[in-house]
Amino acid sequence: MKRHNNTFIIAVDHGFGNVKTANHCFSSGLIAHDGEPTFNENLLVYENRYYTVDVGHKAYDAVKTDDLDYYLLTLAGIAMEMEDAGISEADVFLAVGLPLKWAGTQKEAFRSYLLQNETVTFLFKFKQYTVHFVGCEIYPQGYAAIFGSPVSLPGTTMLCDIGNGTMNLMLLRDGKPDPSRMWTEEYGVKQCVGSIKDALMDTFHEKVPEETIADYLIHGSADASEDYLSVMEKVAKEYVQGVFRILRSHEYNAKVMNLYIVGGGGCLIRNFAEYDKKRVTFNNDICASAKGYEHLGENTLNMRDRHGS
Repeated sequence: MKRHNNTFIIAVDHGFGNVKTANHCFSSGLIAHDGEPTFNENLLVYENRYYTVDVGHKAYDAVKTDDLDYYLLTLAGIAMEMEDAGISEADVFLAVGLPLKWAGTQKEAFRSYLLQNETVTFLFKFKQYTVHFVGCEIYPQGYAAIFGSPVSLPGTTMLCDIGNGTMNLMLLRDGKPDPSRMWTEEYGVKQCVGSIKDALMDTFHEKVPEETIADYLIHGSADASEDYLSVMEKVAKEYVQGVFRILRSHEYNAKVMNLYIVGGGGCLIRNFAEYDKKRVTFNNDICASAKGYEHLGENTLNMRDRHGS
């Protein structure tokens, strides 16, 4: 997190698979309990209810304000950043993001959702935190990952941000976004995982733990027999072929464009696609978007200072 005068800028990247701050990554699943659970390593207590954070993944929902989950996950992320800074009470400016094509229609509802309490007190990992929200800004997913980074993107580049639920695409010209050339596709890693689970069930009539599939997609290998790995490889390659079909449908031309890949799903391209390594760049920092939101948030507050608003 960054400090601006007496305000702390905390960025949260609300993924469907993982929630990221500038310095932390944890799964987007949580479980509610009426009383304190037996296993309470990542316990959040909010309004006298108990929640175990970092358990599994949240079900995909294009509207993130339908339930309380992302608000609670935001509180957990804030607590992690405040713990790093050694503070338990702070004025906080939230810097967050939404998929490129949804930001315009959903940003006000998402801002109101995150700012539903001007001040909130809660417990995380048995430590009390008090947060005074002083504002929130929503930025475009994907592009934030390269904002302020030292990477140079001359010519024409297709930015491809592959998350768990969506894939965000944006055309860049000399590193600058073209607002008329950005797209959000519901073609994230969860689709690949679901297809692999179905293929394994159809072939072997057995369920395979999702963690095993995730290991395979991330590392290109997993603790499984060769026949299982063969099925997973086939489906993963079909998925990345689908990624490139979507890219081409949105004007991507590998002969004259560079491809810049961010997001956790980039490992599928790296492990299972055929591509020109000279024209494809991977940003492997899972927290890159959150770090970009922090930089953008800092710019926002600096501009407000200069304009007196």
